[in-house]
Amino acid sequence: MRASLIQIAVDDGEPVDSRRQRAAALVREQAGADLVVLPELWTTGAFAFEAFDREAEPLHGPTYETMAEAASDAGVWLHAGSLPERDPDGSLYNTSLLFSPSGEPAAVYRKIHRFGFDRGEAVLMAAGRDLVTVRLPATTLGVATCYDLRFPELFRGLVDAGAEMLVIPAGWPERRRAHWTLLARARAVENQAFVLACGTAGTHAGVPQAGHSIVVDPWGEVLAEAGAGEEVLTVDLDPARTAATREQFPALKDRVLGLQPPRPRG
Repeated sequence: MRASLIQIAVDDGEPVDSRRQRAAALVREQAGADLVVLPELWTTGAFAFEAFDREAEPLHGPTYETMAEAASDAGVWLHAGSLPERDPDGSLYNTSLLFSPSGEPAAVYRKIHRFGFDRGEAVLMAAGRDLVTVRLPATTLGVATCYDLRFPELFRGLVDAGAEMLVIPAGWPERRRAHWTLLARARAVENQAFVLACGTAGTHAGVPQAGHSIVVDPWGEVLAEAGAGEEVLTVDLDPARTAATREQFPALKDRVLGLQPPRPRG
């Protein structure tokens, strides 16, 4: 299975539609891959908070249409990163779109954990509530976004739902890049699953981005890592390695907490 992570650069001076078309062209260049992944909020920049409301789209808006066509043209499963979605009730969500190789919608994930500590995304966007997995021919994807990476219980839920590969688009800041790499490897090791973590390059509203998209195998080995600039990171994966790792070192079978509801005491 070949996966390509498109670590696109987001520049405040580039018009959103121009970047949308550029991202679509990069997706089309990945024809021959099985799975292509774009980062979080690449249309606006993850820290360009003032742009969220201005650039918010309905679910079936221009980014949806452009990415569906690009997935079909390339013949790839496409995780099209995330965008600021405006729900019909007026709420904004940080929403990820996934498409099949025919360009049909495969899944929608609304980010559950919003970053900002009562500022930025945390107050501008509503929280999603549903865990999302997507069955591909060779594996099952579990979907999360950026700040979700800090919450291991979400990933346990995805594994319980059958996830064998965890896909995490992000707009992660350079100043916390060490956490990005550490957490990606931790989620891989503790869940015995591949982690495909795709970040952005460039600077969002004055916040330099970490880049360094990373692919980690179920044993925690880094298979590939990008640099800081715009780059397409392509890696060949063996999906059977997830099952083999879980069989060789069956730690998930020894789980105790979280499997049963607590019994009343007294």
